[in-house]
Amino acid sequence: MFETSIIEIEQAALENNLSFIREQIGPERLLSSVVKGNAYGHGIEEYVPLAEDCGIDHFSVYSTDEAQRVFEVKQPRSKIMIMGSVDDGGLAWAIDNGIEVWVFELERLQKAIRLAEDLGKQVKLHIEVETGMHRTGFESKDLNQVAQLLEENAAHLEFTGLCTHFAGAESIKNYYRIKDQIKEFKRVLRWFNKHELKPKYRHACCSAAMLRFPEMMLDMVRVGILQYGFWPSMETFIEYTKKHSHREPLRRLISWKSHLMSVKQIEKGEFVGYGTSYLAQRDITMGIVPVGYGHGFTRSLSNQGRALVNGTRVQVIGTVNMNCVALDLTEVASPSKGDEVTLIGHDGDLEITVASFSEAVNQLNYELLTRLPSGIPRVVK
Repeated sequence: MFETSIIEIEQAALENNLSFIREQIGPERLLSSVVKGNAYGHGIEEYVPLAEDCGIDHFSVYSTDEAQRVFEVKQPRSKIMIMGSVDDGGLAWAIDNGIEVWVFELERLQKAIRLAEDLGKQVKLHIEVETGMHRTGFESKDLNQVAQLLEENAAHLEFTGLCTHFAGAESIKNYYRIKDQIKEFKRVLRWFNKHELKPKYRHACCSAAMLRFPEMMLDMVRVGILQYGFWPSMETFIEYTKKHSHREPLRRLISWKSHLMSVKQIEKGEFVGYGTSYLAQRDITMGIVPVGYGHGFTRSLSNQGRALVNGTRVQVIGTVNMNCVALDLTEVASPSKGDEVTLIGHDGDLEITVASFSEAVNQLNYELLTRLPSGIPRVVK
Protein backbone atom coordinates (compact mmCIF):
# COMPACT_ATOMS: atom_id res chain seq x y z
CA MET A 1 0.00 0.00 0.00
CA PHE A 2 1.06 3.62 -0.52
CA GLU A 3 -0.16 4.77 2.91
CA THR A 4 1.89 4.35 6.07
CA SER A 5 -1.20 3.40 8.09
CA ILE A 6 -4.96 2.93 7.76
CA ILE A 7 -7.94 3.46 10.05
CA GLU A 8 -10.63 0.78 9.97
CA ILE A 9 -14.26 1.53 10.90
CA GLU A 10 -16.44 -1.42 11.91
CA GLN A 11 -20.08 -1.32 10.78
CA ALA A 12 -21.26 -4.00 13.22
CA ALA A 13 -19.92 -1.94 16.12
CA LEU A 14 -21.86 1.13 14.96
CA GLU A 15 -25.05 -0.91 14.63
CA ASN A 16 -24.54 -2.11 18.20
CA ASN A 17 -23.96 1.39 19.56
CA LEU A 18 -26.93 2.94 17.76
CA SER A 19 -29.15 0.15 19.08
CA PHE A 20 -28.04 1.00 22.62
CA ILE A 21 -28.64 4.73 22.07
CA ARG A 22 -32.11 4.13 20.64
CA GLU A 23 -32.98 2.03 23.66
CA GLN A 24 -32.16 5.03 25.83
CA ILE A 25 -33.99 7.71 23.86
CA GLY A 26 -37.01 5.75 22.64
CA PRO A 27 -38.68 5.81 19.20
CA GLU A 28 -40.43 9.16 19.66
CA ARG A 29 -37.27 11.30 19.65
CA LEU A 30 -35.04 12.34 16.77
CA LEU A 31 -31.46 11.09 17.01
CA SER A 32 -29.06 13.62 15.51
CA SER A 33 -25.65 12.13 14.77
CA VAL A 34 -22.92 14.62 15.67
CA VAL A 35 -20.12 14.39 13.09
CA LYS A 36 -18.10 17.52 13.91
CA GLY A 37 -14.32 17.16 14.18
CA ASN A 38 -14.20 14.89 11.10
CA ALA A 39 -16.77 12.59 12.73
CA TYR A 40 -14.61 12.52 15.88
CA GLY A 41 -11.66 11.38 13.77
CA HIS A 42 -13.57 8.57 12.04
CA GLY A 43 -13.90 10.46 8.74
CA ILE A 44 -17.02 12.35 7.62
CA GLU A 45 -17.02 10.93 4.10
CA GLU A 46 -16.82 7.35 5.35
CA TYR A 47 -18.97 7.69 8.46
CA VAL A 48 -22.04 9.51 7.09
CA PRO A 49 -23.03 6.84 4.48
CA LEU A 50 -22.33 4.15 7.07
CA ALA A 51 -24.61 5.87 9.61
CA GLU A 52 -27.30 6.27 6.95
CA ASP A 53 -27.13 2.52 6.28
CA CYS A 54 -27.89 2.12 10.00
CA GLY A 55 -30.99 4.34 9.78
CA ILE A 56 -29.58 7.78 10.71
CA ASP A 57 -31.04 10.68 8.72
CA HIS A 58 -30.01 13.78 10.70
CA PHE A 59 -26.44 15.03 11.16
CA SER A 60 -25.04 17.83 13.33
CA VAL A 61 -21.84 19.71 12.51
CA TYR A 62 -20.11 22.77 13.92
CA SER A 63 -19.29 24.77 10.80
CA THR A 64 -20.20 25.35 7.16
CA ASP A 65 -17.17 23.51 5.80
CA GLU A 66 -18.20 20.39 7.74
CA ALA A 67 -21.78 20.81 6.48
CA GLN A 68 -20.51 20.93 2.89
CA ARG A 69 -18.61 17.68 3.37
CA VAL A 70 -21.71 15.98 4.77
CA PHE A 71 -23.83 17.45 1.97
CA GLU A 72 -21.55 15.93 -0.69
CA VAL A 73 -21.97 12.36 0.56
CA LYS A 74 -25.39 12.21 2.25
CA GLN A 75 -28.62 10.81 0.84
CA PRO A 76 -31.30 13.35 -0.22
CA ARG A 77 -33.52 12.40 2.73
CA SER A 78 -30.89 13.27 5.35
CA LYS A 79 -30.88 16.63 7.13
CA ILE A 80 -27.90 18.69 8.30
CA MET A 81 -27.75 21.08 11.27
CA ILE A 82 -24.93 23.63 11.74
CA MET A 83 -24.45 24.39 15.44
CA GLY A 84 -21.69 26.99 15.24
CA SER A 85 -19.69 28.92 12.67
CA VAL A 86 -21.47 30.28 9.57
CA ASP A 87 -20.34 33.42 7.73
CA ASP A 88 -22.64 35.35 5.37
CA GLY A 89 -21.68 33.35 2.29
CA GLY A 90 -22.07 30.11 4.15
CA LEU A 91 -25.42 31.22 5.51
CA ALA A 92 -26.73 31.88 1.99
CA TRP A 93 -25.52 28.45 0.88
CA ALA A 94 -27.14 26.80 3.91
CA ILE A 95 -30.51 28.48 3.30
CA ASP A 96 -30.41 27.67 -0.42
CA ASN A 97 -29.78 23.98 0.34
CA GLY A 98 -32.20 23.53 3.23
CA ILE A 99 -29.48 23.26 5.89
CA GLU A 100 -30.65 23.94 9.44
CA VAL A 101 -28.69 26.62 11.32
CA TRP A 102 -28.37 27.69 14.93
CA VAL A 103 -28.76 31.41 15.57
CA PHE A 104 -27.65 32.98 18.83
CA GLU A 105 -27.43 36.72 18.17
CA LEU A 106 -29.83 39.27 16.71
CA GLU A 107 -27.56 40.30 13.84
CA ARG A 108 -27.33 36.71 12.61
CA LEU A 109 -31.07 36.20 12.95
CA GLN A 110 -31.80 39.36 10.96
CA LYS A 111 -29.29 38.40 8.24
CA ALA A 112 -30.75 34.91 7.97
CA ILE A 113 -34.26 36.28 7.48
CA ARG A 114 -33.07 38.87 4.95
CA LEU A 115 -31.12 36.27 2.92
CA ALA A 116 -34.06 33.86 2.96
CA GLU A 117 -36.34 36.58 1.60
CA ASP A 118 -33.81 37.42 -1.14
CA LEU A 119 -33.48 33.74 -2.09
CA GLY A 120 -37.21 33.08 -1.98
CA LYS A 121 -36.58 30.27 0.52
CA GLN A 122 -37.36 29.55 4.16
CA VAL A 123 -34.43 29.47 6.56
CA LYS A 124 -34.60 26.58 9.01
CA LEU A 125 -33.73 28.16 12.36
CA HIS A 126 -32.71 26.71 15.69
CA ILE A 127 -32.86 29.44 18.33
CA GLU A 128 -30.09 28.84 20.89
CA VAL A 129 -30.68 30.41 24.29
CA GLU A 130 -28.17 31.18 27.02
CA THR A 131 -28.87 29.15 30.14
CA GLY A 132 -25.52 29.30 31.92
CA MET A 133 -22.91 27.90 29.55
CA HIS A 134 -21.85 31.48 28.71
CA ARG A 135 -20.57 30.69 25.24
CA THR A 136 -23.25 31.41 22.65
CA GLY A 137 -26.99 31.91 22.98
CA PHE A 138 -29.64 34.64 23.25
CA GLU A 139 -29.87 36.32 26.64
CA SER A 140 -33.28 36.73 28.28
CA LYS A 141 -33.28 40.45 27.45
CA ASP A 142 -33.18 39.57 23.71
CA LEU A 143 -36.17 37.24 23.67
CA ASN A 144 -38.83 39.88 22.99
CA GLN A 145 -36.96 40.98 19.86
CA VAL A 146 -36.45 37.35 18.85
CA ALA A 147 -40.15 36.65 19.22
CA GLN A 148 -41.05 39.75 17.21
CA LEU A 149 -38.71 38.77 14.37
CA LEU A 150 -40.09 35.23 14.30
CA GLU A 151 -43.68 36.43 14.24
CA GLU A 152 -43.19 39.17 11.64
CA ASN A 153 -41.16 37.00 9.26
CA ALA A 154 -43.00 33.69 9.51
CA ALA A 155 -43.21 33.46 5.71
CA HIS A 156 -39.41 33.41 5.41
CA LEU A 157 -38.49 31.00 8.19
CA GLU A 158 -39.24 27.70 9.83
CA PHE A 159 -38.87 27.67 13.61
CA THR A 160 -37.14 24.30 13.55
CA GLY A 161 -35.63 24.21 17.02
CA LEU A 162 -35.28 25.82 20.41
CA CYS A 163 -32.08 24.65 22.07
CA THR A 164 -29.31 25.08 24.61
CA HIS A 165 -26.10 23.31 25.58
CA PHE A 166 -25.12 22.07 29.03
CA ALA A 167 -21.77 23.06 30.57
CA GLY A 168 -20.08 19.75 31.33
CA ALA A 169 -22.84 17.21 31.96
CA GLU A 170 -20.23 14.44 31.98
CA SER A 171 -18.93 15.44 35.43
CA ILE A 172 -20.64 15.28 38.82
CA LYS A 173 -18.80 18.45 39.85
CA ASN A 174 -21.03 20.35 37.41
CA TYR A 175 -24.27 18.81 38.73
CA TYR A 176 -25.72 21.95 40.36
CA ARG A 177 -24.64 24.14 37.46
CA ILE A 178 -26.48 21.83 35.04
CA LYS A 179 -29.53 21.76 37.32
CA ASP A 180 -29.62 25.55 37.20
CA GLN A 181 -29.37 25.42 33.41
CA ILE A 182 -32.25 22.96 33.24
CA LYS A 183 -34.39 25.26 35.38
CA GLU A 184 -33.56 28.21 33.14
CA PHE A 185 -34.24 26.31 29.91
CA LYS A 186 -37.61 25.14 31.21
CA ARG A 187 -38.43 28.77 32.02
CA VAL A 188 -37.53 29.78 28.45
CA LEU A 189 -39.62 26.93 27.04
CA ARG A 190 -42.62 28.19 29.02
CA TRP A 191 -41.95 31.73 27.77
CA PHE A 192 -42.00 30.66 24.12
CA ASN A 193 -45.07 28.53 24.69
CA LYS A 194 -46.86 31.46 26.34
CA HIS A 195 -46.09 33.55 23.25
CA GLU A 196 -47.43 30.75 21.03
CA LEU A 197 -44.07 30.20 19.38
CA LYS A 198 -43.67 26.45 19.17
CA PRO A 199 -40.56 24.93 17.58
CA LYS A 200 -40.56 21.64 15.74
CA TYR A 201 -37.88 20.32 18.10
CA ARG A 202 -36.81 21.24 21.63
CA HIS A 203 -33.33 19.92 22.36
CA ALA A 204 -30.61 20.23 24.98
CA CYS A 205 -28.95 16.83 25.48
CA CYS A 206 -25.57 15.67 24.25
CA SER A 207 -24.32 12.13 24.99
CA ALA A 208 -23.52 12.84 28.65
CA ALA A 209 -26.76 14.72 29.35
CA MET A 210 -28.76 11.94 27.72
CA LEU A 211 -27.31 9.48 30.23
CA ARG A 212 -27.32 11.69 33.33
CA PHE A 213 -30.39 13.90 32.80
CA PRO A 214 -32.79 11.75 30.73
CA GLU A 215 -35.75 13.96 31.63
CA MET A 216 -34.22 16.59 29.32
CA MET A 217 -34.11 14.45 26.17
CA LEU A 218 -37.24 16.29 24.94
CA ASP A 219 -37.76 16.00 21.14
CA MET A 220 -34.20 15.57 19.84
CA VAL A 221 -30.93 14.26 21.23
CA ARG A 222 -27.55 15.30 19.77
CA VAL A 223 -25.32 12.26 20.21
CA GLY A 224 -21.61 12.43 19.46
CA ILE A 225 -19.03 10.37 21.35
CA LEU A 226 -21.38 7.51 22.36
CA GLN A 227 -22.12 6.46 18.79
CA TYR A 228 -18.40 5.90 18.20
CA GLY A 229 -18.24 3.55 21.18
CA PHE A 230 -16.72 5.87 23.80
CA TRP A 231 -18.11 7.18 27.08
CA PRO A 232 -18.17 10.94 27.66
CA SER A 233 -16.14 10.39 30.83
CA MET A 234 -15.11 7.65 33.25
CA GLU A 235 -17.80 8.96 35.60
CA THR A 236 -20.57 8.29 33.09
CA PHE A 237 -19.20 4.79 32.41
CA ILE A 238 -19.06 3.89 36.11
CA GLU A 239 -22.47 5.40 36.80
CA TYR A 240 -24.10 3.45 33.96
CA THR A 241 -22.45 0.09 34.62
CA LYS A 242 -23.23 0.25 38.35
CA LYS A 243 -26.91 0.52 37.48
CA HIS A 244 -26.83 -2.16 34.80
CA SER A 245 -24.94 -5.13 36.27
CA HIS A 246 -21.56 -3.94 35.02
CA ARG A 247 -22.54 -4.57 31.40
CA GLU A 248 -20.45 -2.74 28.77
CA PRO A 249 -22.94 -1.98 25.98
CA LEU A 250 -20.62 -0.07 23.65
CA ARG A 251 -18.13 -1.23 21.02
CA ARG A 252 -15.34 0.86 19.54
CA LEU A 253 -15.63 1.42 15.81
CA ILE A 254 -12.06 2.45 15.20
CA SER A 255 -8.87 0.48 14.64
CA TRP A 256 -5.55 2.03 13.56
CA LYS A 257 -3.01 -0.22 11.87
CA SER A 258 0.39 0.08 10.26
CA HIS A 259 3.28 -2.29 9.51
CA LEU A 260 6.92 -2.89 10.34
CA MET A 261 9.11 -1.11 7.80
CA SER A 262 12.37 -2.32 9.35
CA VAL A 263 13.60 -4.90 11.88
CA LYS A 264 17.13 -4.86 13.32
CA GLN A 265 19.21 -5.93 16.31
CA ILE A 266 20.39 -3.43 18.94
CA GLU A 267 23.20 -4.34 21.33
CA LYS A 268 23.12 -3.73 25.06
CA GLY A 269 24.43 -0.28 25.93
CA GLU A 270 23.36 1.42 22.66
CA PHE A 271 21.07 4.43 22.51
CA VAL A 272 18.00 4.31 20.25
CA GLY A 273 16.83 7.26 18.16
CA TYR A 274 17.33 10.98 18.84
CA GLY A 275 19.21 11.96 21.95
CA THR A 276 19.72 9.69 24.92
CA SER A 277 16.16 9.08 26.11
CA TYR A 278 16.43 5.28 25.65
CA LEU A 279 19.45 3.12 26.48
CA ALA A 280 19.19 -0.61 25.71
CA GLN A 281 19.58 -2.55 28.95
CA ARG A 282 20.03 -5.82 27.02
CA ASP A 283 20.38 -7.00 23.46
CA ILE A 284 17.03 -6.29 21.80
CA THR A 285 15.18 -6.68 18.53
CA MET A 286 13.87 -3.32 17.35
CA GLY A 287 11.20 -2.53 14.77
CA ILE A 288 10.46 0.76 13.04
CA VAL A 289 6.85 1.74 12.26
CA PRO A 290 6.25 4.55 9.68
CA VAL A 291 3.89 6.49 11.96
CA GLY A 292 4.88 9.41 14.17
CA TYR A 293 3.59 12.60 15.71
CA GLY A 294 2.90 13.94 12.22
CA HIS A 295 0.25 11.21 11.96
CA GLY A 296 -1.33 11.83 15.36
CA PHE A 297 0.87 9.44 17.39
CA THR A 298 1.79 12.05 19.96
CA ARG A 299 5.40 12.68 20.96
CA SER A 300 4.29 12.38 24.60
CA LEU A 301 4.15 8.60 24.07
CA SER A 302 7.95 8.46 23.80
CA ASN A 303 9.20 5.53 25.91
CA GLN A 304 5.71 4.77 27.23
CA GLY A 305 3.39 4.03 24.30
CA ARG A 306 2.31 0.50 23.42
CA ALA A 307 1.42 -1.42 20.24
CA LEU A 308 0.49 -4.98 19.26
CA VAL A 309 2.61 -7.11 16.92
CA ASN A 310 1.84 -10.76 16.12
CA GLY A 311 -0.35 -11.14 19.20
CA THR A 312 2.22 -9.59 21.56
CA ARG A 313 2.06 -6.28 23.39
CA VAL A 314 5.24 -4.27 22.80
CA GLN A 315 6.65 -0.96 24.05
CA VAL A 316 7.61 2.23 22.28
CA ILE A 317 11.30 2.90 22.83
CA GLY A 318 13.05 6.21 22.33
CA THR A 319 11.57 9.47 21.19
CA VAL A 320 8.55 9.43 18.86
CA ASN A 321 9.67 11.11 15.62
CA MET A 322 7.60 13.10 13.16
CA ASN A 323 7.27 10.13 10.80
CA CYS A 324 8.26 7.00 12.69
CA VAL A 325 8.38 5.25 16.03
CA ALA A 326 10.60 2.46 17.37
CA LEU A 327 9.26 -0.66 19.13
CA ASP A 328 10.96 -3.26 21.30
CA LEU A 329 10.15 -6.54 19.50
CA THR A 330 12.35 -8.78 21.64
CA GLU A 331 9.40 -10.82 22.97
CA VAL A 332 7.74 -11.15 19.54
CA ALA A 333 8.12 -14.50 17.83
CA SER A 334 9.99 -14.09 14.51
CA PRO A 335 9.11 -10.46 13.70
CA SER A 336 9.56 -9.57 10.03
CA LYS A 337 9.41 -6.52 7.83
CA GLY A 338 5.80 -6.02 6.71
CA ASP A 339 4.20 -7.55 9.82
CA GLU A 340 1.00 -5.77 10.89
CA VAL A 341 1.24 -3.34 13.82
CA THR A 342 -1.92 -2.45 15.72
CA LEU A 343 -1.74 1.04 17.22
CA ILE A 344 -5.40 1.10 18.27
CA GLY A 345 -7.64 -1.96 18.27
CA HIS A 346 -7.48 -5.73 18.75
CA ASP A 347 -4.89 -8.37 17.91
CA GLY A 348 -6.19 -11.70 19.15
CA ASP A 349 -7.20 -11.37 22.79
CA LEU A 350 -5.17 -8.19 23.31
CA GLU A 351 -6.32 -4.61 22.76
CA ILE A 352 -4.80 -1.15 22.61
CA THR A 353 -7.54 1.32 23.52
CA VAL A 354 -7.87 5.01 22.79
CA ALA A 355 -8.15 5.45 26.55
CA SER A 356 -4.71 3.90 27.02
CA PHE A 357 -3.29 6.64 24.79
CA SER A 358 -5.34 9.35 26.47
CA GLU A 359 -4.47 8.42 30.04
CA ALA A 360 -0.76 8.12 29.24
CA VAL A 361 -0.57 11.66 27.88
CA ASN A 362 -3.41 13.33 29.83
CA GLN A 363 -5.62 13.83 26.78
CA LEU A 364 -9.37 13.48 26.37
CA ASN A 365 -10.64 10.70 24.09
CA TYR A 366 -12.21 13.49 22.05
CA GLU A 367 -8.89 15.27 21.61
CA LEU A 368 -6.90 12.23 20.52
CA LEU A 369 -9.56 11.07 18.07
CA THR A 370 -10.06 14.43 16.40
CA ARG A 371 -6.30 14.88 16.02
CA LEU A 372 -6.01 11.81 13.79
CA PRO A 373 -5.09 13.38 10.44
CA SER A 374 -7.76 13.33 7.74
CA GLY A 375 -5.08 12.14 5.31
CA ILE A 376 -5.00 8.67 6.89
CA PRO A 377 -7.32 6.50 4.74
CA ARG A 378 -10.50 5.32 6.50
CA VAL A 379 -11.76 1.89 5.46
CA VAL A 380 -15.20 0.51 6.41
CA LYS A 381 -15.26 -3.17 7.27
